[in-house]
Amino acid sequence: MRREGLSRAERLSRRKEFERVFREGRRVDLPFLRVVYAPNGLDRRRIGFAVSRKVGKAVVRNRIKRLLREAFRRHKDLFPPGCDFVFIPRREILNHTPEEVARKLAEAFRKC
Repeated sequence: MRREGLSRAERLSRRKEFERVFREGRRVDLPFLRVVYAPNGLDRRRIGFAVSRKVGKAVVRNRIKRLLREAFRRHKDLFPPGCDFVFIPRREILNHTPEEVARKLAEAFRKC
């Protein structure tokens, strides 16, 4: 059976990587989400999450990360290749499905 998750190479994990994206990146704001992205010099897209405790307890934060991960995994072609993305969600994202989130992100990145 084929694993459908994200590989390690598709995830931001180090503090230095996040800091670089925040320092050099551009921002896209949606009503329920902010995305900061920056070129990474690689041939792949990578994602990371910065979910504040203000959003909710651990269960809620993890659910939000799963929702965003699924939207990214299913719709990778919406995101420019060779970029790192940091998703900063707001609590309102829980009212949306992964498909709705992907559609809004597609509209936002079409303008970039």
